[in-house]
Amino acid sequence: MSKLSRRDLFKATLAAGLGVSLPAGALAHGRGHGRDDDDDRDSEALVFVNGRIHTMDERNTVVSSVAMKNGRFVGVGRAAHDMGEARVINLHGRTVVPGLIESHTHFVSLANRPGYHVAEWENANSVADVLAILAARRARGDVPEGAFITAMGAGTPAMFLPVPPETVRRLPFLAELDKAVPDRPVFLYQGGGGPARTNTLGKQFFESATAPLAGPCVVGADGTLAGAINNPPTPSMANRALYHLRIRQTFEDKKRSAIDAMKYSASVGITAVLDQTLVAKATGTLDPASLAPQPTDALFNLDHYRMYDAWLALHADDETLIRLQINFLHNQGVITALGDLDHQLPELRERLKNQFQFFGTDMVRTGAIGEWAAPFGLNPDPNFDPANEVNRAVPDAYGVWRESQILVAKARWRNENAQAGSFPGTATTPNSQAIEQVIRTYEWLDREFGIKDLRWGLQHAQYATVEQLARLKALNCGVSASGFTWLNGVPRADGQPVGPYYPRMVASGVPLALHEDGVHIAPHNPWFAMHYATTGLNVLGQQINAGHQISREQAVRMYTRGASWYLNREDDMGSIESGKFADLVVLDRDYFSVTDAQARGTRAALTVVGGKIVHNTGIA
Repeated sequence: MSKLSRRDLFKATLAAGLGVSLPAGALAHGRGHGRDDDDDRDSEALVFVNGRIHTMDERNTVVSSVAMKNGRFVGVGRAAHDMGEARVINLHGRTVVPGLIESHTHFVSLANRPGYHVAEWENANSVADVLAILAARRARGDVPEGAFITAMGAGTPAMFLPVPPETVRRLPFLAELDKAVPDRPVFLYQGGGGPARTNTLGKQFFESATAPLAGPCVVGADGTLAGAINNPPTPSMANRALYHLRIRQTFEDKKRSAIDAMKYSASVGITAVLDQTLVAKATGTLDPASLAPQPTDALFNLDHYRMYDAWLALHADDETLIRLQINFLHNQGVITALGDLDHQLPELRERLKNQFQFFGTDMVRTGAIGEWAAPFGLNPDPNFDPANEVNRAVPDAYGVWRESQILVAKARWRNENAQAGSFPGTATTPNSQAIEQVIRTYEWLDREFGIKDLRWGLQHAQYATVEQLARLKALNCGVSASGFTWLNGVPRADGQPVGPYYPRMVASGVPLALHEDGVHIAPHNPWFAMHYATTGLNVLGQQINAGHQISREQAVRMYTRGASWYLNREDDMGSIESGKFADLVVLDRDYFSVTDAQARGTRAALTVVGGKIVHNTGIA
């Protein structure tokens, strides 16, 4: 009988822990050694010298050197010099920050894109930029004949600014795509729900594609695959085309897509993601067949039982590049067919009974409940008392949401809700009633069950008041603030800021992160969120959040130290300190001194995760 190592035993246990929604078979695609803290892990010792290393420790220390070994920092500043035999990398004065942590993303969608996906299109500023990025992808020479080059999601085309005399932000047309990529089919999918556009080779494929659940697509002469039309009712051709590509993906295709998503993340400095998964179809069944791919599925729909399989296979073979933490988003609201309140929320009830939270390795682990336990249902009475019982025989949306919060509190799980508030409530005052409902319910549950030690959270919190933030802090709750308003926000007619109110959040002392909320309604690139938080400028360069900017140091802190708290991992990541994960980013410019426009274009020159270089532009 062969000897079973501690690592093999741990991986087998991990498979069992993820088994409810992430099947054990997903960890069985290779023996591998995934990155974890077992004693037999070894990696090259690295010492970085002659840099401006912003540690983001409690004192905001800036040092010139740092050392790492076996996946963790072992020396910072002067202590980094006593390393014996180690590879020394001279930074020549470059700026370094801790690895960036994306605390609110739907990253699994980016990691499952069909075709040879081009995530970089989210950095384009015009149609011409998009075409150049697609042409560059083809020029790499690794796309087989007949294989699609694809680009999807990321809030496109809101950032593709028109060149006069054009006035509309749009995707490239068929003829433009043909000129950029004449010999491979191309498929571009707008935002999270379409429409889409293709070139001539793609048009030929989609107009002849067949499958058991869908026939050919209708493609316009300009390459357009329309979204759903209500009158007369017409199915989305964009989603049907997406379906035809998805059902032709092999497992190796999915692994390549996951690797590409990780590489892109490392190129913009992201070393860890808190994945809020995807919004599942709100059925009353747990039958896996109900989540199989459909021709009507949008980009944000995936099979929740299988969507992490490729990532877990890569992890088993030690091929993952960034850290993944998986939250569990539940989308079952009121489902009349299930009857009374005690029979609502079947997925959440099973999750809490059968899943482990915060379980896994250093590179892949579960999180907790998030982005929400159930769709939010607003109590119409602003003076409501959450302790008051609801109609359990015929539940409404508020009753189901309230029940979900109770179930999570009783199970002693971490919990999140996502509410921004709305503007206006009055002529000059935001409406924070939804935020108030969340906080008031948290306070009641703390009195009933005690939740302060569970570290619950609130996503977005765009218009949270000073008083509400203070109450969240008293509950030991954190906030992950949204940073994507720059993409679609416009100046208000009354001149009021559109939010979020970042200085108010920072001053509150609440544990605070910043996120972009990619990869459907917004890009994945964190420097766009930091640019908005520090300037208040939208995609057109208009000021839309006057008086509510923070410093660049504060923005980076929210994406590092603050985000680590939100992942329950502040002892392991978020700052460059001895004993923590050796995750850092060498920037391609001094983010802290360049102009605002230059800061927005910041990228990683080199990225390290767990002491291993995962992105390198040639500086080391």
